[in-house]
Amino acid sequence: MRGMDPRQAGLTAAVALALLLVAACKREENAYVPPPPAEVGVAKPLAQRVTPYLDLTGNTAPVNFVNLEARVVGYLQEIDYRDGDFAKKGKTLFVIEPAPYEAQLRQAQAKVQSIQAQQVYAKADYLRQQDLAKKGFATQSALDQARAKLDSQNADILDAQAQVSLAAINLGYTNVTAPFDGIVTNHLQSVGALVGASGPTELASIVQIEPIWVNFTVSEQDVLRVRQAQTAGQFKVENLADFPIEVGLMNEQGYPHKGVLDYVAPEVDPSTGTLQVRAVFENADRTLLPGYFVRVRAPLASQTHQALLVPDQVLGTNQAGNYLLVVGKDDTVEERQVVPGQLFGGLREITQGLTADDRVIVSGLQRAIAGEKVAPQETKIDAQPSPAP
Repeated sequence: MRGMDPRQAGLTAAVALALLLVAACKREENAYVPPPPAEVGVAKPLAQRVTPYLDLTGNTAPVNFVNLEARVVGYLQEIDYRDGDFAKKGKTLFVIEPAPYEAQLRQAQAKVQSIQAQQVYAKADYLRQQDLAKKGFATQSALDQARAKLDSQNADILDAQAQVSLAAINLGYTNVTAPFDGIVTNHLQSVGALVGASGPTELASIVQIEPIWVNFTVSEQDVLRVRQAQTAGQFKVENLADFPIEVGLMNEQGYPHKGVLDYVAPEVDPSTGTLQVRAVFENADRTLLPGYFVRVRAPLASQTHQALLVPDQVLGTNQAGNYLLVVGKDDTVEERQVVPGQLFGGLREITQGLTADDRVIVSGLQRAIAGEKVAPQETKIDAQPSPAP
């Protein structure tokens, strides 16, 4: 820059240097900077003692259910309940006109008295003929006739007394009573209707729901597990009442209804490979009604065992089976294949593939990629209030 002023030359050099610095900064801004490791929540499996159980489904059924029928012919005289009432055993529910049957009973009783009078005479005649025969004043034929008459009267007495019993039974049928404690359904006949004319006439039904049964089936595999527990002395068939069963309705949390085993079928159904089982529940509040679909939980053993539990929602599934995302010592994510067990509340037991010291990713799963490093944040798995039945 011949002939250039030194000050002007210095200024030009400063501007050029500034332009070079700006260009260098832009290159640095455009350079790729790898993102920091993703933050995830990790926790060690919860070690807790649990009781294994069978998770089943069943249906509620009434302990007793009877159709109330008219067993005698007559006009329905009274209906002594309101539809849907709870009736105690022995309460009169329907009255079929009793007057004709009261008359039949009195008629049968009168016949007994008439025959009893004839029997007295036949007995006296027989004793008289017997005395005369001993003195030689009566023939054997007359004595035999007197004896036959007395025997006939004795038989007639028995027949007449039987007729009295039948008349009393028929009179009793005019009062239709509750055979057990239960809820009576709506009446099917009205007062004044002729019932029993062409056979038994259904009047209503009565259902016992306190206590109530729950019927369910157990698979052959689970039957073998129960038998194994029985062999180990944990379960005895003769102690069914000591074997607890819990159920819950579809809209209920957990298993709030407590009962006991009531019946176990003696054989497995070969067509279904299942065993029919029944439990009984007190049902004092009558929450359970016949026909409900219920969830059933039955403890498999009386003894608890130590289990490793993780939140059920962190368990993943792939073609190889179930897996958990575990963070190694170098903070690298590993996809660990595991074998899940039973569910206890919101926690799932892991029976294989996991140790008590493993760090399982319990939050931020969507940010964790197998083989990539993460920034683990230590957390804790909360224990369930009651993981065992």
